[in-house]
Amino acid sequence: MLQAIFAPRSVAVIGASPDPTRLGHTVLKNIVEHGYRESVFPIHPRVAEILGRRAYPNVLAVPEPIDLAVIVIPPQHVLSVVDECGQKGVKGLVVITAGFKEVGGEGKELERQLVNKVRAYGMRMIGPNSLGLIDTYSCLNASFAGLMPDRGNIALMSQSGAICTAILDWSKSQGIGFSRFVSLGNKADVDEVVLLHAWNRDPQSKVILAYLEDISDGPAFIAAAREVTRNTPVVAIKSGTTTAGSLAAAAHTGSLAGSENAYESAFAQSGILRARTVSELFDLAMLFASQPMIQGNRVAIVTNSGGMGIIAADAVEHGSLNMASFSPATIERLHQLLPSSANVYNPVDVLGDAHSDRYRAAIGAALADPDVDGLIVLLTPQAQSDLVATAEAIAEVAALYPKPVVTSFMGGYSLGAALEMLQHHGIPNYTFPERAVQSLAAMSRHYQRTRQPAAVYRSYQVNIAQVRAILDEARSAGRIELSEGEVRLVLAAYGLRVPESRLARSPEEAVQLAAELGYPVVMKISSSDILLKSEIGAVKVGVADADAARDSFELIDYRAHKYWPGARIRGVLVQELVRPGREFLIAVSRDPQFGPLVALGLSGVYVEVFKDVAFRIAPISEQEVQEQIRSLRAYPLLRGAGGDAPSDIAAIEDTVLRVGQLVIDFPEIVEIDINPLVAYGPGEGTVVLDARIIVQ
Repeated sequence: MLQAIFAPRSVAVIGASPDPTRLGHTVLKNIVEHGYRESVFPIHPRVAEILGRRAYPNVLAVPEPIDLAVIVIPPQHVLSVVDECGQKGVKGLVVITAGFKEVGGEGKELERQLVNKVRAYGMRMIGPNSLGLIDTYSCLNASFAGLMPDRGNIALMSQSGAICTAILDWSKSQGIGFSRFVSLGNKADVDEVVLLHAWNRDPQSKVILAYLEDISDGPAFIAAAREVTRNTPVVAIKSGTTTAGSLAAAAHTGSLAGSENAYESAFAQSGILRARTVSELFDLAMLFASQPMIQGNRVAIVTNSGGMGIIAADAVEHGSLNMASFSPATIERLHQLLPSSANVYNPVDVLGDAHSDRYRAAIGAALADPDVDGLIVLLTPQAQSDLVATAEAIAEVAALYPKPVVTSFMGGYSLGAALEMLQHHGIPNYTFPERAVQSLAAMSRHYQRTRQPAAVYRSYQVNIAQVRAILDEARSAGRIELSEGEVRLVLAAYGLRVPESRLARSPEEAVQLAAELGYPVVMKISSSDILLKSEIGAVKVGVADADAARDSFELIDYRAHKYWPGARIRGVLVQELVRPGREFLIAVSRDPQFGPLVALGLSGVYVEVFKDVAFRIAPISEQEVQEQIRSLRAYPLLRGAGGDAPSDIAAIEDTVLRVGQLVIDFPEIVEIDINPLVAYGPGEGTVVLDARIIVQ
């Protein structure tokens, strides 16, 4: 069906106008003047001809079939026109008209009716509130953009029409070509998921760019992106992650912005490369569009400035790349080709007086080394520099090897012709070395992602019936928080170890239960209404004998009634005292776009002060939970760094996966807070000391 949108055999412009100041005129002119060779039908109720084309009063009056209709009329007339398009058999719509969901109120209802009509007629629609679309391979510019991009191999989707036009203007200045431009607008029908599927394995698109203000269906987006990124790199910039940005996004396209942590996790788990800035988006677009895919993470640097070479090497070591170690043959070759004072080890310093021949020799030697996966060429203009000839030498040598080559010609005034030469040959140039390094690092991460095996998901044998009964009972009682005993039963049903506990309703019963469990014990109030038990003295640790058990019961019960007079108190929990270990936090919240977001970190100051927490969206694969725990800054401590005892990392991962399965199996669970989870040494497992569960 999207073929009718991107490569239609005929297009009708509904709202075409003879007035050059109207959008309908601009859209029609763009279609007519940019090489589209198929039939074009202007639609205007009172005009017979526009731009040399016969005009028709409505689509039903057009004697030929229509694949695509572009709608540029006031919003109050759109629904009736869509009915006419449906009766005509139109397959695709581009609704440029604004005044729908983004304005709220009646606009939101109007958009709902629009979507219902589109689906009832079996059409697909881009928009409303869209700049339009451009397909350079069918020569279709069905937009009101001021420029037609060059034909190339970058596909772009954007929720902002202004971002589209800015990128288009940039691309013309850089000589970068695009395959497709789509302004999603309110994406009431065709959204980012639909386009990802449509552009998967597209031979005309080497890289997909996306500017997103929200994501309509988080789980579907992750599934689509996982599939696509194994074949085609996807680079996305997500706005609206701050409070101010979220409010602006809502006003712009009616978006409901999800949490920053959820988007970060979604992009990481689906293989999307996240651009933090528009300049980074452009940097990666140039690299993926013009250079061969890197086959590893080992890079070489060739420079005429030792200082800049060091800066670039530092950036390499601080990131995910490695400085390549040259083979003895390469080092010997460089000794023969370069002056004796040149540095032949990586980074290669060809010295400030280097001409193009010296660059050519060093670049050729570096690229020929089998231990080099990519090359960064640095140049600072010197009096002896032959800038254009050096640029040409770089391009000629790079063309001989299937490895990515990027440059950083630093300066401005004297570089114009040399940069044009690099641009002509598709060699990305970055203003500063750090940007070149960051871009190659992103390409390397994408390559490594494509080499990973398919995700493996564990499925545990659990007691679903027990959990269902507990949740149903809570719902029937009108409770949103489970009691401590219920939480323990839920976690135990999913294979999590919890300390043995008994509920005492009197001091005498507390003494009896403590004796059965064995002193010392822990005693704490059992009430789903009291959240901060320790703060009111309703927890006692290390209760050592019968007298202490009796006194602790009375004191805990007294403090609970004093500080929480309205609380529903079930009694006092007498609990096995477990030995100390390293303490962790596992927390779950539900993101409106992506669903259950699982957080993991060491508890206490690691979370509260250092914010050392890693997030993943459930369901979580074995590979993803391994990445999650290894991304913690405190991870070396878990391996025994600094003389600390190592932790049972496998058991921690297993606990995260079991919690992930629990919240997938029961969508009504909206929050889980396990704090602390105590982990012991390798092979000794974990135990949950305290937890809360909130249900919808």
